[in-house]
Amino acid sequence: MGIYEDLCQVLGANNLKKDELMSRHTTFRVGGPADFFVTPEDEEQVRETVSFLKKQKIPYYIIGNGSNLLVGDKGYRGVIIQIYKKMSAIRTENSRIYAQAGALLSKIAAEAASHSLTGFEFASGIPGTLGGAVMMNAGAYGGEMKQVLVNALALTQEGELQVFPVEWMELGYRSSIFSKNGAVVLSAELELNPGDRDEIRSYMDELKMRRVEKQPLEFPSAGSTFKRPEGYFAGKLIQDAGLRGFRVGGAQVSEKHCGFVINRGNAAAADIVSLIEQVADKVESQFGVRLEPEVRMLGEF
Repeated sequence: MGIYEDLCQVLGANNLKKDELMSRHTTFRVGGPADFFVTPEDEEQVRETVSFLKKQKIPYYIIGNGSNLLVGDKGYRGVIIQIYKKMSAIRTENSRIYAQAGALLSKIAAEAASHSLTGFEFASGIPGTLGGAVMMNAGAYGGEMKQVLVNALALTQEGELQVFPVEWMELGYRSSIFSKNGAVVLSAELELNPGDRDEIRSYMDELKMRRVEKQPLEFPSAGSTFKRPEGYFAGKLIQDAGLRGFRVGGAQVSEKHCGFVINRGNAAAADIVSLIEQVADKVESQFGVRLEPEVRMLGEF
């Protein structure tokens, strides 16, 4: 049998596509075809899929909703495993929320608010899934995942399902043990605090207004494009370098917020990469600070 038939046996034909354009699965709305694109329905299908691909020495990459990802125009030679809508269950027990890795942070925040639980408002506008947020210790507006995490269930490189308490996660700025050891986050448990439902929703509305005012939400992007350099703000450095509105093809430094690279329409991945490199070069030449992309690059450019 071929790879397609083998993957069908593991996942079922409904959870498998060939030559799937990654522009359909990234918030940048760019990216060529992945050889295979699979959407597991549960932890066991993830484990079986990864085990099969490792045995066959087939490259694979795991994504959520593609919110921090730039895929090359020539696509990806291998298998993209998407942990998203089919693994997005959320439930609440007292002050704890249990969610699968594919659950959107916005949905978890709404769930918390509906149960009058505070502490997750900061994540309500982060355009990502729980799995990616745990792996990157995502944060915004003074909050970050390490403040609310209790533990996470992950698939280790050895193929074992293991619970990682938060103390083991080595959570730092946009980093965790999962970004180092290659384990795949499958679900997590969060501990929040009782609060006033109206106050929680009011604060979430306030944060939404701040994002709408300051971020270019009307254009496809991957969120903040660069990591925050120590002692500086990436957007301020880019602005001070005179790069507000700087364009390469269909890619542009946002005029609204210089920390965002946006797709003005029909941008190629090559445009975005070129823009990112030119911005980093110009900032470094002027200020001696090298900006490092926060966006992950994948595939053939």
